[in-house]
Amino acid sequence: MTKAQKVDFVIKTLGDLYPDTPIPLQHKDPYTLLIAVVLSAQSTDAKVNEITPVLFARANNPYDMVNLSVEEIRDIIKPVGLSPMKSKGIFELSKILIDKHGGKVPNTFEDLEALPSVGHKTASVVMSQAFGISAFPVDTHIHRLMYRWGLSSGKNVNQTEKDAKRLFPNALWNKLHLQIIFYGREYSPARGWNIEKDIITRTIGRKSILKKMM
Repeated sequence: MTKAQKVDFVIKTLGDLYPDTPIPLQHKDPYTLLIAVVLSAQSTDAKVNEITPVLFARANNPYDMVNLSVEEIRDIIKPVGLSPMKSKGIFELSKILIDKHGGKVPNTFEDLEALPSVGHKTASVVMSQAFGISAFPVDTHIHRLMYRWGLSSGKNVNQTEKDAKRLFPNALWNKLHLQIIFYGREYSPARGWNIEKDIITRTIGRKSILKKMM
């Protein structure tokens, strides 16, 4: 199977499995999505979705957020982990949004990545899911599956993102990155992986991986 045929198989299979791609993190606008994505670092979407209603009941915009102290934010978000770093980042990025962007979340990679606690992946999620601008955020699921499928070298997430953008049509990026995440969680997890259920890897996966699993 050629790489182009592999890509077509992935697109068709994921489209059949996941015709709808709801955004996993609960939010109501770009600001609340940005905060939720910051909180999701080294945590689960489910845990973040437990905490954000509590946080957003106190502050769901940058103006209310900076009226809380870093310590108050930290106490609320402690269950998601890394609370000292995240609480400081949330407070500081909220202040910058007020001072430099009129309280609005900017819609450029340059401005987003200049915010505290916002790296390229976080910026990509916000650009894609809040503003509908083509991006391909690469998380651990996408990085793992692109390697298993033989579509990327697996060297690092930056290379995986480049490979994904090169192989998949731009118009599909925003939906496809969510479809791959859903598939990775359900059919091709890092642990407890059942190759019999993983139709994509079984069909197009690296031979070295298939030999180990079968």
